[in-house]
Amino acid sequence: MLAHGSIHDGWTGRSLLPFVFVFRWITMTLPLHTFRATALAGAMALACAALLPGAAHAQFGAVAPTPTVLRPAVDKAYGQLMAAPQILQLLDAVKADHDRATEDLRMLTEIEAPPFKEQKRAEAFLARLQALGLTNAAIDAEGNVVGVRKGTGNGPKLVISAHLDTVFPSGTDVKVKERDGKLYAPGISDNTRGLAVLLSWLKVLNDQKIATVGDLVFVGNVGEEELGNLRGMKHLFKEHLDIDGMVALEPAPDGTVLVLGTGSHRHEVTFKGPGGHSYAAFGEVPSAIHGMGRAIAKIAEIRTPKSPKTTFTVGTVGGGTSVNTIAPDARMAVDIRSDEMAPLLATEKQVLAAVDSAVTEENARWGVNTLSASTKLIGDRPGGRTAADALIVEAAVRANTAFGRKTVLAGASTDANVPMALGIPAIVIGGGGKTGGFHALSEWIDLTDAWKGAQTSLVTVLGLVGVQGVSAPLLDKRPPRTK
Repeated sequence: MLAHGSIHDGWTGRSLLPFVFVFRWITMTLPLHTFRATALAGAMALACAALLPGAAHAQFGAVAPTPTVLRPAVDKAYGQLMAAPQILQLLDAVKADHDRATEDLRMLTEIEAPPFKEQKRAEAFLARLQALGLTNAAIDAEGNVVGVRKGTGNGPKLVISAHLDTVFPSGTDVKVKERDGKLYAPGISDNTRGLAVLLSWLKVLNDQKIATVGDLVFVGNVGEEELGNLRGMKHLFKEHLDIDGMVALEPAPDGTVLVLGTGSHRHEVTFKGPGGHSYAAFGEVPSAIHGMGRAIAKIAEIRTPKSPKTTFTVGTVGGGTSVNTIAPDARMAVDIRSDEMAPLLATEKQVLAAVDSAVTEENARWGVNTLSASTKLIGDRPGGRTAADALIVEAAVRANTAFGRKTVLAGASTDANVPMALGIPAIVIGGGGKTGGFHALSEWIDLTDAWKGAQTSLVTVLGLVGVQGVSAPLLDKRPPRTK
């Protein structure tokens, strides 16, 4: 992070670290099969949700100071927007659309969307976009739903997005249940609420005949969770070189603006040897497990910088065939993260060197050359950041101020990592509603006054692309990228 350092793959701010976020971070480090198979993970999630039903809004260290002096153009644009009768009517329409948007939320939540199996939800989301008037929409080659609401011309092109996938495997009960004023269902807040907000925005913009200057690119993307490795966003930005900025929706406390994307690399390391009888072959063959143990010990001694925060862990291990067999195979999964790419890559180099050194030492121990190790990159999430004084951040700050909210600049690992890594202005904000129990079967959302968050985020977006006859676009139109 910029200053204090924190843990990511979930929102961070200033108070005690919520255990539900810890679970979110853990699950994003594990292969999907590991998550499914590990009963402890599910038990941990359920326990966290039970102990801390409101902890999703706890905060742990802002990553940068919130701008206090804004560009005059930013202040002017949002002053114009909040004074315009058509924008005030638009905001009333967002509130009035709350109940209908809730029905979209229920409908989409009850369509399973495990990683790499988002198609049915994508088709449903596409159908709703089209029904609400976005005719220029389709599912792309990677599975993203992409639709463009054209502006009046010569304005910037802004992606507004929410991810389609959830962490839950096929067969999970995703029926929405209501009790005590909350809606409960796996994935209902992360991130089906974001999808429902996008649909609401489209409806009210069309119903109120609001013409933006810039283009709004509505995106329901795949591959945000787990080992999806941001495949949806990687594809989107590879295929569309003329995108000028991005605002993503994720469950977040009111006023939170994500500006930092923590990068990560994950490796699966496999050790192979001849194996043999624990007594008869002793001294003749190396053990794959012993070699892996040497590697783990070496990895544990790696030193990383506190700032930018850089971390590593051997998250899972396995191997061997029986207690009386010199192990012919062993495997481990290693997670490496950093708030900047240079120390991430430096730490990764040390981890891989530790594996090679351990194999050499284990072979030398027995005077053989029969143990080997191979590595496979199973996780690749680029990192990046949007500067705290970037115009897109100031826009979010000013919009929050207009609605009486204080802004906290946060960090996480999200879809926004991709444009941040490319140097494209990007932030992540919330769509309204109190949420909790992320990645647990007891995930919930309280939609009381949730329309207020949807209003604030929409005004943020409108300031960036501009509204015909009201305000000029704040977001710069960039030269198209070459790659």
